[in-house]
Amino acid sequence: MFHKEGGKIILISTTVTVAILLLADNFIENFWLQKAVEIATLLFLIIILQFFRNPKRDLVVNNNVIIAPVDGKVVVIEEVFESEYFKDKRLQVSIFMSPINVHVTRFAASGRINFSKYHPGKFLVAWHPKASEENERTTVVIETKNFGEILYRQIAGALARRIVNYAEEGMQVVQGEDAGFIKFGSRVDIFLPLGTEINVKLNQKAIGNQTIIATKS
Repeated sequence: MFHKEGGKIILISTTVTVAILLLADNFIENFWLQKAVEIATLLFLIIILQFFRNPKRDLVVNNNVIIAPVDGKVVVIEEVFESEYFKDKRLQVSIFMSPINVHVTRFAASGRINFSKYHPGKFLVAWHPKASEENERTTVVIETKNFGEILYRQIAGALARRIVNYAEEGMQVVQGEDAGFIKFGSRVDIFLPLGTEINVKLNQKAIGNQTIIATKS
């Protein structure tokens, strides 16, 4: 299954792939060169297809936990000052997505969207310390039943050139449902209230809609 955000790119890539294969078969006389072009073209299509894959994951809503909004590696767990919305100290958990990860963003908790804002910006590598404040990004705040307000931020990386955000202020959202998509490499930061029990460790692999990031202590 592929994500709807990849529909146009997949169609174009498939068309280009078929065209190149036909041209290579008809106009490249050198056997090894022909095969090299065909293999490279097919590999390109496979990369596009795997990037936009959207594996089916059952929704199991639990208001006592915060789930991973994306697939990737946990790269930050620390207490920080969140300056855009809360303007106070929060627990930050960041997940880095490489180009080979599933890039669907899912809602980490159920609740009401109190804030949703897009910020244009730079395209620093996603693990850069300034990426959270200077890169292209979206900031979304969900008012949850048991955690109060939590904030998550989709951050573009060096390769990401488009962030898709489905959250709109006033919406009621369900934990695990699609919240958006980031195209080609990125990071997601989650800001939780102090005192929240964190259930992941640095460098741990997180799986969207499956890994429990935090629980209510």
